Parts: sequence; C-alpha cells; structure tokens
Amino acid sequence: MLVLLPPSEGKAASGDGVPVALDALSLPGLTAARAQVLETLVGLCRGDEEAAAEVLGLSPGLRGEVARNAGLPTAGARPAGEVYTGVLFDNLALATLDEAAHDRAERSLLVFSGLWGAVRIGDRIPPYRCSMGVKLPGLGALGPYWRAATAAVLPEVADGLVLDLRSSAYAAAWKPAGELVTRTATVRVLQERDGKRSVVSHFNKATKGRLVRDLLVAGAEPKTPGELVEALLGLGHRVEVAAEGTARKPWQLDVVVTEVH
Repeated sequence: MLVLLPPSEGKAASGDGVPVALDALSLPGLTAARAQVLETLVGLCRGDEEAAAEVLGLSPGLRGEVARNAGLPTAGARPAGEVYTGVLFDNLALATLDEAAHDRAERSLLVFSGLWGAVRIGDRIPPYRCSMGVKLPGLGALGPYWRAATAAVLPEVADGLVLDLRSSAYAAAWKPAGELVTRTATVRVLQERDGKRSVVSHFNKATKGRLVRDLLVAGAEPKTPGELVEALLGLGHRVEVAAEGTARKPWQLDVVVTEVH
C-alpha cells in the first residue's frame, strides 16, 4: 500500500542535523528536478524580499520565511515526519507509533511537496516554505512542473493499492494513469448531523490522519480499494463507496463522521 499525503503549512521551527543531501533522498529519479527547484527558490529568496514574499504568497507576518528559504542549502535537516506539524500529522502522531508501525509508515507514506516533489517520512529535509500552488520564475506553476518529473518515477513505487489523501493542489503533481487508476482510492470526509451530510473542510485532515494511523497500527495491508473498505470498517470507521473505480477515475470513498475534532 502506498499512501499519498499532502504536506502541512505548519513545520518544525528548525532542523537539527547536517544539511539536506539531495542524492540521499528517496525517489532518486526526482533528484535533478529537486535541485532545479531548490536553486530557483533560494535564488528568489536571496534577491528582493518583497518580490519573493509576493511570489510565495506570504503575509507580512511570514516575511521571515523568505530568509529561511534563502538559507536552505546550509540549514539543518531532520526527518520529514518531524518537519511537518499540521493537523493531519498531529493526528497521525508518528512519534508515538511502535517500531513495527513506524517501519510500515516509512515504507508506505509519501508526502508531496512543492519543493521536493515527494519524500518519504524518513528523508531528511530542512523546514521550508514553498507550496505547490507557487509559480517560480523560470519554472512556472509547480504542479505541472512536478507532474512531468513524477510521471516516470511514481509508477515504479506504486505497485499495489494507492490511497490518495492529497488536497487538489498536491494531486496536480501526479495523477495515476493506466491500470494504476483502478488500484487508487480517494477519500472524502462527510459529517452527518440530523440526517443531513456536509463536506468537512479543515477537520477532514484530522480524520485522514487517524485513518492512516489506524491502518499502520493494525498492520493492515489491503491490496485493492475493496479490501481497504473492509479494513477500515473492521477498524470501526464508517466508510461507504461513493463510486467504484473505472479505467479513467479512481475509487471514491466517503468516510462519515458525526463529530469533527
């Protein structure tokens, strides 16, 4: 099982080790593309601060992120699973997994990134600020940029079920094709209240974090979207098949909750 995750805007304050080594990251087929994005981002942030902040979509209170990006080549790095600190990762709580579950997380989780393309949770990276929606000078929008780079790389590691929990911006960086489509499942979180359902926005990240954690702790290894539904039902989640997959569209699953937290 390969689980595709979005990153979080929230990140650790700093790294605590040696700088990032691009050739040591997972998915070596992305190394050249990573180097190009990193060089472009650092060059942008070492120039005009106001222009860099505008490109990155930073508010005045986040202008310090420009300086942090400027120092990325020499900044301390730490495992990606420690760098990302948002709602999904808070509920995934990687640091509290036992050794077996953490090993499964290192094998199965893939976090998409505007800067790195995609990394595994054990890959050492520095904290940064560069969302997938950014348009970098000379490279353009990062979604299409990474889509070209990931097209040949991702199918090599997606050899079973693909559970795609990415937001739309990060889903733009890679789309399954061919027979992979029928092995891919996406998840929507719905809240049911007084017999009516509505799409959960912010808190859908918390639910997705808990879903993944439960699968890791249980040691579940579903090989198809149908087996994934059975596994989640067995773990106490209320899951419904909104649409079975076709040759062109992945399976769409609904997870129904009564409370959001």
